[in-house]
Order: sequence, then structure tokens, then C-alpha cells
Amino acid sequence: MLLLGFAGSLWSFFAFPSFWRAVPARSVIESIIAGQHFKPGVLTSVLVNIDREARQTLNHPALERAEALIKLRIAEKTIQRQSLEESERELTAAEQKMKLSLCLNPSDAYLWLMLYWGSNLQNGFEERSLAYLHQSYDLAATEGWIALRRNKLALAILAQLNESLQEKVVSEFAALVNSGFTDSASANIATVGWAHRDRLLASLSQVDINSRETFARALAFDGISVSVPGVEISGFSRR
Repeated sequence: MLLLGFAGSLWSFFAFPSFWRAVPARSVIESIIAGQHFKPGVLTSVLVNIDREARQTLNHPALERAEALIKLRIAEKTIQRQSLEESERELTAAEQKMKLSLCLNPSDAYLWLMLYWGSNLQNGFEERSLAYLHQSYDLAATEGWIALRRNKLALAILAQLNESLQEKVVSEFAALVNSGFTDSASANIATVGWAHRDRLLASLSQVDINSRETFARALAFDGISVSVPGVEISGFSRR
């Protein structure tokens, strides 16, 4: 009993600090996923603190996830400003962290998506990377905050996906419209989804009529002439 009590004390000493240190990590995760911009050096500073905490405690999934997402955001910024060699180095570091985080939490649909995105940036499109995209949809086919980034990536390669995954992508597009993400949905169909516009528009037949009308107005405002099921677009303007 004494040994069990001692073991319990050790667990409290290590696990609870790990939990409380993970709380700021979660706020960083939320900010990154929401697309918040950070001042130069802020993410690097946070990354140093997270790495120090991770070394002092047991591996905590939230800390590992935060570190993976921070490295990913740094890699994205590096792509915009630095050399190809530096970008590849940052992407490789981000990929390694994402894989470690997924080992601790394999049900993270957003990280599977970003692993697919990073793999494409580094190596160009490869069929083997589709497994990451498949996993993201299998785990969270209807998560709106993931769909905002995922749907565009998936529509860009829709013809190369199997029929089952194509249906999920098309349904996700309809869900974006139905949920009021009009700007994202209209941008998707006007760009990467244009070749599949007939199929995408047909998927809207069961979407709320108000959402369809809002979507039709947005397209008409942008000068895009298409037929949204059940909606007469003549005279529409964006409000």
C-alpha cells in the first residue's frame, strides 16, 4: 500500500503539472487553427517554452500537438519569405512533429490533413499521400472548421479520388453552403471546383433554401453565372 501511495504521489507530481502546462498550448492551437496572425518571433518563443516543458514532463498530447502546429505555421511563413532549402528544412521538421503527435493521438483529423498538405508541398502530389487525406475524412467528415481548409485541397484533386471519397468531398461542399460559409464555398467552386461545378451544384438540392439563395447571390455578385437548384438568380445582388 505504501508503494502504491508513493507511486500515486509521483503520478500527481508529473501528470498534473503536465496538464496545467498544456492549457496555454491549447490556446495556441486554437489561435493557429483559426488563422490568427502572430508577430515575428512570437511562435518561436512559444515553441522554445513548449519544448522546455516537454523535456521536464511526460509527453503530453496537447504539448506535442501545439509544437507540431507551431512548426507547421513557421514552415508556412518560411515558404513565403525564405529560400527553398530553408523551407524544406522547416517542412521536414514540421512533418516529423506531426507524425509524433499523431502517434500520441491518431484521431486528430486536422493533423492528418496538414500532413497531406505538407507532403504535397515537399514532394508534389503523390498517390501514397492520399492515405493522409482519407484518414482525415474518415475521422471527421463533417467538421466545419476543418472543411474550410480541406475542401479546397480535396476539390483540386477530386478526379483522382475514389468514388467513396469523392462523395464525402462533394457532401462537404454542400455542408459549407448549408452552414453559411458562403465565401469559402463560392471561392472553391469558382476556382479548384470549376471543372466539377455541375456535380457540386447538384449536391445543393437538399440544402436550406435560404443558404442556397445566399450562395447564388454571392456568385452572381462575382459575375459567375451558374444555376443553383431551386434559385432564380436574376436581379440578385449581395447584401
